[in-house]
Amino acid sequence: MRAVLQIGNFLLMLLFVFAAVLQYNDDDMLRWAAAYLIAAGCCVAAMVGKLNWRVPALVATICAGWAMIYVADGVWAMPFSETFAEWEAKSPRVSEARDMCGLGVIAVWMGLLTLSARRMCTELGKP
Repeated sequence: MRAVLQIGNFLLMLLFVFAAVLQYNDDDMLRWAAAYLIAAGCCVAAMVGKLNWRVPALVATICAGWAMIYVADGVWAMPFSETFAEWEAKSPRVSEARDMCGLGVIAVWMGLLTLSARRMCTELGKP
């Protein structure tokens, strides 16, 4: 199980760094790059065994809450095929749907890292 988590952390770290790089031409680049790079940093910390479970828990909570803003706005109703049909976002709604998906990926992976890191703390007798 540990090897699968290590591979997952490596792959998601690459994905998060790539997503941060893609933000270079976005008008709100800093907050999106920060979100993706913080998630990538959590993956690196987990790979080297230095991840405090509270950090990914906080990141997951923030990203899930942020994604809920998009859900409440009805972005979830956009067809998945339309969201990722073309490289370039043809409308602001497509961009919002992609943002929501990115936040969802971060939230889910950070949730898994939280559970994994928390379990390791419990096994080592740490709070």
